[in-house]
This record gives sequence, C-alpha cells and structure tokens, in this order.
Amino acid sequence: MRAVRDRRRRPSRRAVRAPGLPDLLGRRRPHRLPDLPQPRRRRRPVRQAVPGPGGGSPRGGPLRLPAFGVDRAADSVTALGKLLARRTPLSPQDTEEARVLLAHVPAGLDRLPDSIPVRETKALVLGTLLRERRTRETVRALLPERLTTATDVLRLLAVWSGGEADLLEPPRLRSLPRPLRRDLLAVLDGLDPALLVEDVLRHEDLWKRAAEILHPFEQYARHPRASLAFAVLRGTDTTGTALGAALLATAAAHPHAVRVDGSRVRAATWLGRAEEALRGADPDRALTVLAERPGELVRRLDHLLRLYAADSLAPQVAEVLARRLPKAGPGPVLSALGRLRIRHLPGTRRVFFPRGQVAHSFAMDDDRAPLAEAVTAAVCELFEAEVLRRLDTADPYDIAVLDSRLAHLHVPSAERAAAKALVTVPKGSFQALPDGEVLRMFLHWMEPARKRVDLDLSVVLFDADWNYAGLCDYTRLVHGERAVVHSGDLVSAPAPHGASEYVDIDLDALADSGVRFAMPVVFSFNNIPFELLPDAFAGFMALPTRSDRCARYDPRTVRQRYDLVGNSRIHVPLLVDLERRGFLWTDVHLPDDEGYHSVRAHQEDLARIGRDLFQYFSTGRTTLWELAGWHAAARCREVAVLRRTPRPSDPDELWTYRRGSGEDTAAFAARLVGLRDPDGVLASAEVEALAGTAASGRSVFLALVDGEVAPAGASGSVYRLLPGPVDGCGLEQLAAGDLVAALG
Repeated sequence: MRAVRDRRRRPSRRAVRAPGLPDLLGRRRPHRLPDLPQPRRRRRPVRQAVPGPGGGSPRGGPLRLPAFGVDRAADSVTALGKLLARRTPLSPQDTEEARVLLAHVPAGLDRLPDSIPVRETKALVLGTLLRERRTRETVRALLPERLTTATDVLRLLAVWSGGEADLLEPPRLRSLPRPLRRDLLAVLDGLDPALLVEDVLRHEDLWKRAAEILHPFEQYARHPRASLAFAVLRGTDTTGTALGAALLATAAAHPHAVRVDGSRVRAATWLGRAEEALRGADPDRALTVLAERPGELVRRLDHLLRLYAADSLAPQVAEVLARRLPKAGPGPVLSALGRLRIRHLPGTRRVFFPRGQVAHSFAMDDDRAPLAEAVTAAVCELFEAEVLRRLDTADPYDIAVLDSRLAHLHVPSAERAAAKALVTVPKGSFQALPDGEVLRMFLHWMEPARKRVDLDLSVVLFDADWNYAGLCDYTRLVHGERAVVHSGDLVSAPAPHGASEYVDIDLDALADSGVRFAMPVVFSFNNIPFELLPDAFAGFMALPTRSDRCARYDPRTVRQRYDLVGNSRIHVPLLVDLERRGFLWTDVHLPDDEGYHSVRAHQEDLARIGRDLFQYFSTGRTTLWELAGWHAAARCREVAVLRRTPRPSDPDELWTYRRGSGEDTAAFAARLVGLRDPDGVLASAEVEALAGTAASGRSVFLALVDGEVAPAGASGSVYRLLPGPVDGCGLEQLAAGDLVAALG
C-alpha cells in the first residue's frame, strides 16, 4: 500500500509534465518551461545515432560506398554462415536476422555448414527450413545425423510449432505428418538409452505433450528404446500387456539406463551418479564420473577441488583436465577460468543468472572455503594453455592492434537474454561515461490500443557504502540544487506518438553532494509487462555543457539505446559510478509483485542488487582484453597496443611487442596480456594514426573499443565496440561472440 499512497500524492499530469519538452519522436508541447529555452521547430529527428569514438563529442560516422550483392542466395549463405559458426547462443537480434536469411538459402542446402555448434541455433535452422515446403524433404534427410540428443528433437518440435528453440516459453505443439513422425522416433530410437532417458526427464512436461503427437507406443516394436524412454517418463504399468512385456525385455538389455521397480521402469541417470559421487567422501570416484562429460567437469570443478582440499593440484585431476579439456566448450572454459582466479580469496556474495527470456539474478552469501592459491594457479595455467592450443590452428595475421581499454569489457555470456541495443556491451562491462557535463537518461513507449500503460523513469542515488541518498522520480522532480532533474510524468502513451520521459544528471554537481552511485530504473507502474507494448525503448545521451539542457532532442548525442522487451516490469540497465566517472552495464530485470511500482517501494532491493552486482563484476571475469591478447599472441608475431593513460591530460602511448625467436606462445601471451616488458614505447596524442600506419597494407587483427584505427589497404578482421573510420576499411567485422567462437 505504500507505493499506492505515494502515487495518490503525485501531482496531476498537467502539473508535473514539463511543458514544451518534446518526446523522443520530436512531438511538440504547447507551453515552454521557464528554464528550458524553446528550440526552433524541427523536423522529426532520427531515433538512433552513431556515437562518437570513445564516447567523445558526436560526429558522423565514416562514409563509404555501399556494396550491392549480386547473388542473393550466396550472400545469404555467407552472412548466415557467420551466425551459425557462433559457439554461444544467438542474441534475440541475431536470431531475428538468422530467420530472415534462412528464407533465401537455396533449397538444396548444400552450402550450409557441415556442423552447427550451438544446439539452439541448429534447431532454429532445421525447424525453420522444415516448415518450408521447398526445403522440407532435404531437411528430413539431414535429421539422423544432425539431431544427436533427445533435446535436439524437442527443440526442433518447438521451432516447428512456431516457438523458440530455447524452450523457455514452449508453444502448443503442432501435429506432425506421419513420415516426419517416423523420422523423429527413429532418431530417438538410435540414441544411447541412458542419455535418451536422462534428456527426456530433463523436460518432463514438454515431453509428455510431445508424446501426444509422436505416438511412441503405436509402433513400439519398431522403436523399442524410444518406447522405453516414454514408459519411464509416463510411469507406464508393464503388467499383463504385450507392450509391458516388450518394455521389460528392452529394460533388461539396458541396465545402465533403467531399473525395474515392481511394475514400473525407473531411470538410472548419469546426473544421479554425479550428485551421489559429489556428496560422498571419495573425490576420485567423483572425478571418474565427471570425466565422462567434459562440460560438466569444468562447471563442477570448484566443487571437485574442494573435495580434494589439498595445498597443490592433485596429479590425477591435472591428468584428467589435460585429457578432457579439449572436449569442453569455450563458454564453460572461459567462465570457469575467470572465477577460479579469485577462489583463493575469501568470498563475499555469489550472483547467479538463471536461464530466462530476460536476465534475472539472485544472490547469496559465499560460504565456500577458499581454495589453495597453488591449486587455482595450476588450474588456470591449464585452462590458458588449452585456449592458446586451440588458437594456434587459427589463420595467422601479420600484425595485431589491441586497445588496453578492452580490459573493462567482459567475455559475453547468456546473450539470449541480452537486450537488443544500439551498442552491444557484454553484461558486467565497465565503460567510461561519455564526455559532457550532463548525462540525460531517456525513456519512450507506446501503449497498445484500449490499454493504458504507465512507464516511469526514475533514478535512485546511493553513497559509497550503498546507503540511500535520495531519488528523482515522479514524486520528486528535482534532487538537490538541480543536480538531477526529471522532465515530468506522463501516465499514458497513446498511439501514434507515444510518450517520453527524461532525467538529466549533472555529474559534477551530484558527485560534489556526496553521491557515488546513480541507478536508473524503468518501472511499469501499473504492472503491464514490456512485451505487450508495440514500442518501448530507453537509453542515455551526453550533453556537452549545462547550457545544452534544453528541450531539443539531438540524435547525435545518443550513446546507448536498448529495447524494453519480455515478461518484465522492472529493468535496471546500468549503474553510474560518479567517483570513477563510468558506468557498469548490468541489463538485469528485477522480480515484481502484483502491486504498483516506485523507487520508494523498492529502494532496499535496489541497494542490495546494486551492491551485489558491483562486487560480483569487479573481479573474477575473463575479459575481452585477455581473449584478444590470446588471439594476438597465438596468431601474430607483432602486436601494437594502444596503451591508454589514466589522466586525460597525458598523451596515450603505443606499446609494441615482437615475439622473440626463442619465445613460446605461452610466454609471449603472458608478457602481452600482462602488459609487461614492451619492445618499444612511443608517447603521442595520435596513437590511433600511428597504429593505422603500422598496419597499412598488411594482414591485420584489430580489437578496439572505438573504431579510430583505420589502416589503408589492409586485409583481415576487426572487433570494435563503437563505430568509427575502421568501418570503411573493408575488414571483416567480428562480434565479441566471434572471438569466443574461434575457440571451438
């Protein structure tokens, strides 16, 4: 009731709305604020803008001639191949692009990749093409070799039925043609019964629904092992029927997968054996079981090492890791590497991000005993050696150019739940705030027909110890001496224009008032989920000076824009750290209740989640700097590093590294990633131009925060966070996920 009472005290819409302030679509208001000069009448501006490099002053991006395709099918296959090669799940934006490209692939499918490493992506491709009559028969022939687990079949059924392959919100399953039904049952019957039973039990409800369209008992003699798995799932009674006798005979042939319990057949799963081994006092047995599945071995390695509780890495663990790590996926390897580095330190709080349509989190105290530093160091050395081994076989380059600011960007994970954004920043990354005295947060939304939707943009403030220091929202439009100013509240957003709210943060004034952290929050006040809105987005822009705080919307000042989607009502996009003059990209959604939402009602929860996320992401993560450095060390003999100085008044430096004749890859990587002992140092205000000159006309690998390095006549590839002149150099553009995919 507290939030409801606050809402009743809110002024009327006419009183709190800032007259004269247009929304993000350029709509005019009839009056003018006394302290906001009225701009000239403008045409409707463009919604998105190209950020200036490094968050600097806005400017246009590079101009280049468009390259028109000459073969739509071939170009679609080429673009699609880059997405399908990813070894991390596709983001919603990439999934949408993949669907568009799949509509133009040739019916023969002979130009699709032989393997698709991510199972969700594989199901998306097969299921989408299976729905098309022109490609259905060709895809049917691929099913036996492409579907290698029961969950692959379930994902395929979800896509076939119009849903998503992640199985987070499965659709109502669509009936199957008889030939396709026989194909899928044959695939299930050809799997290892132990793995089949385990996979089926992992998604019990979905498989029970799938059984209604697969009819596994209709031809049980033709598919005995598939029938056995569904009998375990359904708890089928085996007494007195021909089906029961056949099930018992099949169960007797596979004692490692099932056991007979009276008249029922029960599962004997690997997961059960693994849990039992980890709970026991025999770490060698647990190691033997976990070694059967390298991915699970990496994920549960911390638990296993705690069972050994030794001051040095046990020889049997080192031997198993050296043998099984090559079979582990790059995502678990990079994630475990980051966390194990700090496991010799006392823990504070653990944060988890469960799978979901949007990114939620929950935290708990870390009561695990620290591991011995010698153990963590030895394990991390094995992990890094494995990463370098995988990259040794990648295509070489003449020279690499790296930006040291990549150390603040984390290796991406859980991209499926990432917000679709103008600038794709991995969750947990820390970035410098854009140049300017004022940071303007913005929110725009449009409500569906006949449904009022009230979104609110708020900013809650905390001191250095995460004690509540104030707020700026619809109940308090101004904080302090205009350190934070709200544009005013709108309680509906009818089509076609919608509604917009701004919050201007005077960075210096707010820092001088003793505030360290500012947390912008988007609330759905009347509890309508974002997914029901036809249009909703938020972001921030940089205003160079306080005098620019007017009603004018300049798209060139936009530094980030992201969509509000999913079954969520509360979103925390970032944390602003005024002391370090930067922001932590959190992109997290908070759980909601059935009441009305406001900062006052959630301030304790916001303080707790802000403190936990800030501590969690500050250490123990593998960064893009490390990943790019490993790429460079394994694939180049010469590397140039844009070494950014901490003080803006000092010129940046260009550090050069050359691999010595007797220097192995691991030693070169350690020297480069650790920024130790460069072969040359050159201080200059134009380090980007110097690096571009050094890379001109050569085969290059670039990993940059902004795209300022533009080598002429170069070939190769580039990862950059922000656009710039490098976009016009003809280099292959890489996403952060592509750098991870190279470890496959």
